[in-house]
Parts: sequence; structure tokens; C-alpha cells
Amino acid sequence: MKAGLSEDQAPVPEAGPRAREDARDVELSLADPDRFGLIFDRYFDQIHGYVERRLGRDAADDVAADTFMTAFHQRQKFDAGRGIVRGWLYGIATNYIGRYQRGEVRELRALGRTALVVPAEGHDDRVADRVTAGALHRQLAGALAELSRGDREVLLLIALGELSHAEVAAALGIPYGTVGSRLNRARRKLRECLAAARAV
Repeated sequence: MKAGLSEDQAPVPEAGPRAREDARDVELSLADPDRFGLIFDRYFDQIHGYVERRLGRDAADDVAADTFMTAFHQRQKFDAGRGIVRGWLYGIATNYIGRYQRGEVRELRALGRTALVVPAEGHDDRVADRVTAGALHRQLAGALAELSRGDREVLLLIALGELSHAEVAAALGIPYGTVGSRLNRARRKLRECLAAARAV
């Protein structure tokens, strides 16, 4: 970051060739609606996969469809100067996921409290691996549930959606520098939670 700039004023990296092509396709779709099909074909599986990892297959079908329907109807509002199409789509999906947010947090908290079932039979190493992995999974779920919504969204968009910082900024409508701050805070809190759980 340049001296004298706050993290929220840090420059956003320039869009690459794919982002420019996406923006052009959205713009051309205003006159030729079928052109938006290119955006759908390019990103539907990514959006669906992200939502499925967050909410499950049943919700993913509906949320992904709603995301692209909303994007299509609002495509005239997309501003390539302020965002990246992929990030814009994830932002729309994140808004729909928000409707399920309370349920997701309840599920994470419940998973964090769930007793681990240890297989009755099996090789010692395999059983030990399952116990360790299961305990870590519960601890991680509980730690995720304790994050603020903003921090959790940034972490999951990067970890599950594999978005860049610039795409997350576009998705959530937050300054580029805020993405890094939230991600650092989320990682720190997860490390603290997991360290505390291991110490018990």
C-alpha cells in the first residue's frame, strides 16, 4: 500500500482480460439478451457450487437460479468501472444466502456441539484419523458460527468461492482494503478458537 493511503483507499487491481470480456458480454446483452447466456455458461457452476457448499444442494438449485435471474434483470445497472462481473454475481448470491443466514449459523453452532461418533471397528490409525478430523470439523464449525457476518462472508467467499480480494470487494460492496482487514480478523479468530479448543 502506498504511504499516506488508508486501506480503504488502496488501489483496486486492474481487471484482467476475462473480466473485460465479461463486462463486454454484459454490455452487449443489453441489445442482445441471448448474449447473457455466455455469462450464465461461464459462471453458473461456480455459483451453484459455492452456494451448495454453504447451504446444500436443494437450496443451491434455487439460489443459483435466482442469482442469474436477478443479474439478468439488473444487468443494465452493472458498472464495469466499479466491479467485476464474477464478483457482482457472487454478491447477488451472497444476498440470497443472507436469507438463509440464520439457519446456517444455527447449523454451524449445532455442528460445533455435536458429539463425535467413533466407529466401533477399524484399524487404529483410521479410527484416530476420523476422530481427529471429526473433532477439528466440529471446532471449525463452531468457530465459523462465532465470526461476525461480514468476516464470515469474506472468509467463505475466498475459501469456498475462490474469489480474489477485488472480487470479494465487488461482491460485498465494500472497499478493497476492508477485505484484507476482515480476512485477517477472521483468520486470527479462527486460529484462536481452534487453539483454545485443542488446549481443552
